[in-house]
Amino acid sequence: MDHVQFAGYVLRKGEPQDLEYSLDYQKHADEEYFSIFEMSGWTHVCSVGNETHIFSAPAGTVPIYTDKMTTVEKYKRQKRVMGKIALPALLITLLLFSIGMLSDQSWVPRVIRDACGVLSYPSGVVLLFTGMPYIGYSYKLIRLRRG
Repeated sequence: MDHVQFAGYVLRKGEPQDLEYSLDYQKHADEEYFSIFEMSGWTHVCSVGNETHIFSAPAGTVPIYTDKMTTVEKYKRQKRVMGKIALPALLITLLLFSIGMLSDQSWVPRVIRDACGVLSYPSGVVLLFTGMPYIGYSYKLIRLRRG
């Protein structure tokens, strides 16, 4: 993978490799951050913005986050990032859906009903792609804290 673009990936042709990938979130990552991965056998593939970083390593390489405390912190950070988008998306989607449901009432103008119907699709997509990871991270944290 050469780099990530907004709507997908840009791939480059190469020899097949048996690699594992690791996605990590770290705001304003510095040289020390990347060197920790490198010393552990992970190669920096690319970054999306200043926060999302993708690493690769040969299959079987020990993950960076192996102890419970750092794993919990990792999932807490990821949950927080997704929650900042998922909660507003949930509220907006519910509002748009509620207005759409009231469209049977004669006092709701048709143009508002139609606009809410159109806007509910992109807000639902945002909710799906942030809400599902948020739920997954929450579930993972519960399991980690129990075990």
